[in-house]
Amino acid sequence: MTNFFRMTSLAATVAALALTATPAMAVTGPTIVQPDSQAKATARIVKPLTLTWVRDLDLGTIVLSGANSWSGAVVGIDKAGVFSCTDSNVTCSGTTKNAEYNITGTNNQVVTVTAPNVTLTDQNDTTKTLTLAVDAPKTVTLANSGTNPTPLDIGGSVTVASNTPDGTYTGTFAVTVNY
Repeated sequence: MTNFFRMTSLAATVAALALTATPAMAVTGPTIVQPDSQAKATARIVKPLTLTWVRDLDLGTIVLSGANSWSGAVVGIDKAGVFSCTDSNVTCSGTTKNAEYNITGTNNQVVTVTAPNVTLTDQNDTTKTLTLAVDAPKTVTLANSGTNPTPLDIGGSVTVASNTPDGTYTGTFAVTVNY
């Protein structure tokens, strides 16, 4: 029986040494790391844009000089409404005006204006055209929201020559605005 106790005692000692010699594995959870600052979320809400026609552009009547052959006479009105007809080969008359639109949307928002050149077609002969080089602002800052619109003035100019066919030339603007 003594051998039994010695063997049991020896087995218990070996087991105790085995438990103390092997390091225990600690059970840990995931490491949580916080940023130095949290990100913020933002959403800007703006009113829908409206673009309303107010007035057509009119360059009046352009009378071509019959003397000699010439080209490159520019007649136009700028977006501020200043009319120009300074070439000695043309005489201009009639009431002139730049085109005007009204824009509504959200106060102090910058609006991008797109206004490509316009093809003007002779109303008696659609094969005859002039190009209206459009003078429009690239951007407009809305002055207020709602009922008081911000005006958008647009001008343009045509280049005529001694051989430009007579007629009434008209075309349509393709103006758009966008936030």
